[in-house]
Amino acid sequence: MTGGNIKKPEGFMKEKLYVLPDYWMKELEQEGLTSSLYITDIGYFPKAEYHFRERPEGSPAHIFIFCEAGEGWVELNQGERMILREGDMIVIPPDTHHRYGAMPENPWSIYWFHFKGEHATRLVHLFGLSATPLTLSPSGIARFIEWFHPAYELLAERTYALTTHVHVAQTARQLLSGIGINSNKSAQEKKRENYLEQAIQYMNQHMGGSIRLTELSRHVGLSQQHLIHLFNLETGVPPIEYFLRLKIQRAGQLLDLTELSIKEISSAVGISDPYYFSRLFKKMSGFSPSHYRNIPKG
Repeated sequence: MTGGNIKKPEGFMKEKLYVLPDYWMKELEQEGLTSSLYITDIGYFPKAEYHFRERPEGSPAHIFIFCEAGEGWVELNQGERMILREGDMIVIPPDTHHRYGAMPENPWSIYWFHFKGEHATRLVHLFGLSATPLTLSPSGIARFIEWFHPAYELLAERTYALTTHVHVAQTARQLLSGIGINSNKSAQEKKRENYLEQAIQYMNQHMGGSIRLTELSRHVGLSQQHLIHLFNLETGVPPIEYFLRLKIQRAGQLLDLTELSIKEISSAVGISDPYYFSRLFKKMSGFSPSHYRNIPKG
């Protein structure tokens, strides 16, 4: 890993280590297919006894660490020490004072990589990967290991090829987003997700009619204010607008898959006025219902 101090300069038995040459760094920063995200360093340290790093100025890249076995620790901005055990991972933000190392009694084995790019910070925050440990599921661990070895071999053996860096960058993006979607959620996050699923299921069951915010919040068991906050947080829109979007989505399916008239489709999604339905459909989809139906698809 670039920069910092180490308490075992001779490295680790069977370690893997690749550092992107400076000339490639400049190339990837300017290449359209990699400027948004690319790997700068990647490696594997098995049973990394005495492993230690400290970077008072932080790293210019995000640092992804996955603890395959054993135990280690991470401190950010001289804050509380976070323990990483088997199956845990963390992403250390760039330009952040940090220290980390192996536990002396049971030193960790870690896979790690550094990544940069215009989308790196947004990707990490969007998928909830920033600065706190997450525990990967068994399938998540398997997917990570499956990604790591080919990515490392490509970078170490074919670093001269732009196609190598593009491919590894694209698969790294998929890896990070997949970890974010499938990582173990907190009890609070699971509860929030359950409320949302209940509300959307209720909407789908009442697609042919109308619902009020009062009855939806009563069904879910949340206050109206809390329900609005939940939908804004998770979907970006309040509940009733989300319900309208579901109606327009269902209407689009009916336009594509049936011979129903626009008036019949309007009625099927619980909008009694077909003229209002047509205006709403065009506002949300960008096309009138008849124009949308005539667009070739598939």
